Amino acid sequence: MNKSNKQIVLVTGGSSGIGRAIAVELGTEERFVYVNFHSHEKKALETCRLIEDNNGKAEVVQFDVSDLKASEQAVKSILKKHGRIDILVNNAGIRRDKLMAWMKELDWKNIIDTNLSSFFNVSKFIVKNMISKRFGRIINITSTSGQIGVAGQVNYSAAKAGIIGATKALAKEIARKNITVNAVAPGFIDTGMLDGMPMDEIKKMIPCARLGTVEDVSALVGFLCSDKAGYITGQVIGVNGGIV
Repeated sequence: MNKSNKQIVLVTGGSSGIGRAIAVELGTEERFVYVNFHSHEKKALETCRLIEDNNGKAEVVQFDVSDLKASEQAVKSILKKHGRIDILVNNAGIRRDKLMAWMKELDWKNIIDTNLSSFFNVSKFIVKNMISKRFGRIINITSTSGQIGVAGQVNYSAAKAGIIGATKALAKEIARKNITVNAVAPGFIDTGMLDGMPMDEIKKMIPCARLGTVEDVSALVGFLCSDKAGYITGQVIGVNGGIV
């Protein structure tokens, strides 16, 4: 077992976009970051390089967050090596937008499995470890879509709303064990997730009149993982330019 005093961090979906920015934000000298990916290994390795350029330490870990057994195996492998996971960021997510009348069952199932069931799949085994260590930070990345609903995103809105409910419930279950559980709800952030969306029209809807950056989100996650945020739990904090 590696008995380093560094905090052990797992960021799911850390190969690009918000996940990459979060992994880099958390990749300080005091932490060792595991960058999860499903299929984009080169991008995940690039995230690790960016962390190491900032004097941090990182390693990629491949598994499908929608697969319970694969998630369990990956988490137990990290726990076997380090004995703990101090910080978990449930970020992995996908979109399959379509009006519900024309939505296929697979469009529904894939989104729920990847965006919501993944929370259970990954967190379940880590929570047990955090309880035994009496410390932990869990950050779940939800969305304004889960707060207000978005036409064409019934599947995505349902999954992200589920994350909000799960965050609040789990926070109450384990707060006495010095474990905080919070959700960050980004609005329109400038990433590949916005591909194909009408950007000019979207910007008109945002009071700040611009898209958010991945760093806008990662800075908040960094704070929530810090000692200064030890009394903040069960909260959903928006990063949305005032749209919600």
